[in-house]
Amino acid sequence: MIRQMSRLFFALLATLALSIPARAAVDIQEVTSPGGITAWLVEEHSIPFVALELRFKGGASMDAPGKRGAINLMTGLIEEGAGSLDAQGFAAAQEELAAKYSFDVYDDALSISARFLTENRDASIALLKSALVDPRFDEDAVERVRGQVLSIIRGDLKDPDAIASTAFDKMTFGGHPYATSSNGTTESVTALTRDDIVAAHKAVLTRDHLYVSAVGDITAEELGALMDDLLGELPATGAPLPGPAEVSFDGSTTVVPYATPQSVALFGHHGIPRDHPDFFAAFVLNTVLGAGNFDSRLMVEVREKRGLTYGIYTYLAAKDNADLLVGRFASANDRIGEAIQVIKDQWALIAAEGVGQEDLDNAKTYLTGAYPLRFDGNANIAGIMVGMQLDHMPIDYIATRNDKINAVTMADIKRVADLLLDPERLSFVVVGQPVGVETTNY
Repeated sequence: MIRQMSRLFFALLATLALSIPARAAVDIQEVTSPGGITAWLVEEHSIPFVALELRFKGGASMDAPGKRGAINLMTGLIEEGAGSLDAQGFAAAQEELAAKYSFDVYDDALSISARFLTENRDASIALLKSALVDPRFDEDAVERVRGQVLSIIRGDLKDPDAIASTAFDKMTFGGHPYATSSNGTTESVTALTRDDIVAAHKAVLTRDHLYVSAVGDITAEELGALMDDLLGELPATGAPLPGPAEVSFDGSTTVVPYATPQSVALFGHHGIPRDHPDFFAAFVLNTVLGAGNFDSRLMVEVREKRGLTYGIYTYLAAKDNADLLVGRFASANDRIGEAIQVIKDQWALIAAEGVGQEDLDNAKTYLTGAYPLRFDGNANIAGIMVGMQLDHMPIDYIATRNDKINAVTMADIKRVADLLLDPERLSFVVVGQPVGVETTNY
C-alpha cells in the first residue's frame, strides 16, 4: 500500500512539474561543490521534486578500437544491478523510492537523468550512486541486454531509414567513429566481453567529461553536497575524446538498392559551427529552408505544390567533431528523382538570391514564439541547461537567445546562404528502387 501511494504521489508531482506555465525568465545559478564539481541550478521550491541531469562528454564515439558497441552495451547495463542488488532488486528499490532514472548514449554524450522526491532524496541518490560507481555487470544481465542490442541491429538491417543513415554516415565520416552505428555490428557486439564493458565504464564515466544541471526543490548548498556524494568517487580522468572528423561531400548521389515501393533519401553537406558568428543567421535560414514546419520552402515546393512527399525537413547537425546541414524525405520510387531535382533547384535558388522579407519575418516569429514553450517543466529546463553547458553557451543564453534571432537581417541571411548552401557539394543517399536515379560517386 505504501509503495502504491508513493507511486501515485510521484505521478502527481510529475504531472504538476510538466504543467508549470512557460517561464519568461529562468534564474540560473552556477554552483561549485566543495570537491570542485560544477553544476547549473534553478531553484523551484513550489513542489518537493528534483530533476537532475548528468552528461558525460564523448559518448559512444569513445569506443576503443575494435570494440564498437561497448559503450552502448555498457549504458544499457548500468541499472541492471548495482552493489548488493541484482537487476530485479535495483528495479524494486527504484520503485519503492518512486524515483526514476534513465540512461542513454549518443555519438557525443552519455546521458543520465534522475527524478526524485525531496523526502527520498538521500536514498534516491545513494541508489543512483551505486549504479554509477559499482555496477555489477552480471553475466545473465550482459547476455540479456546483448540479445536486445543484437535484435536492434538485425532490425536496422531491414529498415530503409536505418540503412540510409548507415550509408550516409559511412559516406560522410570516413574512418571516424561517427561513420559507424553506436550499436556496433553483430560481430563486434557478439565478441564483447565483460572486461570490455568494465573498460568502457572506466573510460567514459569520469569527472573530466562531466556536466551537471538540476532544477527543483534543492538549494545551492544542498546540490554541492549531493554532487560530491554522488560523483566524487568517479575516476578523475578518462579516455581521450575523439578528434575532428574529416567531412567530405562531392555532390554525388549514392543509391542503395532495397525492395520497397517508397525510397528514402538523406541529403546534405557541410554545416556551420555552433560558435560561428553567423550561426544564428544559419539557424533562421534553415527554418526558412526546411526546418519541418509547413511554411518552409522545401515543404511548399516538394509537398504542397507537387505532392512528391508527405514530409521533408532539414536541420543543422552541430556535432562535437563535425558540422553538417542535413535533410531527409521519402517518396514513391517513380517520383523521387523529381523530388531530388526540386531540392537541388531550391538549394541553388536560395544560395543565389537569399530569401524574402516575409520569409525572414515569419521564421523569426516562429522561432521566438515557440522558444518559451520549451520551458514547461523542471525536467525540460534541466535538460536544456545541461545542453547549454555541452555547447559552451553562456549562462545568460536563455535570456539573450531571442534577441540574437531578432537581430538577423536580410543581409545576414544572404551572406550565410552564400557560405552555407553549396549546390555543387549537395550529396544524396537514396535507399529503395528509385526510377531514373543512379549512383554517381564512382
